[in-house]
Amino acid sequence: MLEDYLNKKPLYYTEIDYTRMPRIYEKIKEEIPKPKIIHLVGTNGKGTTGRFLASALYSLGFSTGHYTSPHILEFNERIWLNGENSSQEVLEKAHEKLQKILTKSDANSLSYFEYTTLLSQIVFNECEFVVLEAGLGGEYDATAVFDKILTLVTPIDFDHEAFLGDTIKEIATTKLNAVQKNAIIAKQKYSEVMKVANELADIKRINLKTIDDILDAQDKQIVDNISKKLDLVDYLKDNLSLSVSALKFLNIEIKESSFDNATLFGRLTKYSSNIILDVGHNTLAASSIFQALKSKKFVLVYNSYKDKNYKEILNILKPLIDRVEIINVDDSRIELKEKLQNFICKLNLECKDFKKCNVDENYLVFGSFSVVESFLKMQEE
Repeated sequence: MLEDYLNKKPLYYTEIDYTRMPRIYEKIKEEIPKPKIIHLVGTNGKGTTGRFLASALYSLGFSTGHYTSPHILEFNERIWLNGENSSQEVLEKAHEKLQKILTKSDANSLSYFEYTTLLSQIVFNECEFVVLEAGLGGEYDATAVFDKILTLVTPIDFDHEAFLGDTIKEIATTKLNAVQKNAIIAKQKYSEVMKVANELADIKRINLKTIDDILDAQDKQIVDNISKKLDLVDYLKDNLSLSVSALKFLNIEIKESSFDNATLFGRLTKYSSNIILDVGHNTLAASSIFQALKSKKFVLVYNSYKDKNYKEILNILKPLIDRVEIINVDDSRIELKEKLQNFICKLNLECKDFKKCNVDENYLVFGSFSVVESFLKMQEE
């Protein structure tokens, strides 16, 4: 079974062999489907931008796949096909086919993400369009091996510095080196990102556009109308603008109704009348959430991985926080509770363990996919 097979592969690595995926893909590429791939790179917003675009393409009559990661509760959340997550039967058939294409040695050597990236392409074998989200970085990401018709660049910020670099210039260069021919770049926080993008465009002869280069006043009015209908906060509206610009770049008709079913769970999702869930895990996500929710106060249900800048994240969110409740996450990468508690106390915030939500208080569940997963599992008990 696919689940058993994937469970034998480690999800995370301290070192990555960047040559493995290109080397193995070169051997099997003639047997891998070649749809029109729209690649997504950036730090935040890839998931929602991709789902907006994939949902619109499917609504407009195109067979469409969307590959995103990680998942919250079930693996099939990662491989969305024509309006719904792939069924277990579809995934098992794709796994069987991929096992026949790969040698046993190559199959076993691929990482979890590398294997599932190839698996998604088998699932998408009859798609006209595939929206493919990079997992980590860009240039060396498993998704970078495929030919793409377009790359969408979401906001770039600090994250995964151990792999991507310590400066915005280094991080942007690694991500933007995944661009092949055409790219649309979203509004950026750092001017260095556009500088790197323009330099690479000149060197590689890339057709580089910004959203404002593509969307005219009428297009922006359509974005406004869709945003109001879906009740989108500003950063989600920005992600919608990027997906709409992709449709226009591809000369595909833009219809407001095409986005009616385009929401992606876990992105400022209203779980109940007093609970909001968000899978964000970095400072850019925290800043976006602060801007969206700054008129309210919340109990923050939180935890953090050791390698995340939780001190800055909590400083950004502090004006929103009534108190912090630390949720247990069973993962070796999670920060020691004592360290997290000590820093929260230094912020003069009340801190306690999370047990359950009170109906008369507002809650923000935030920190990572794992935090949201742990919270949802507790609700099922």
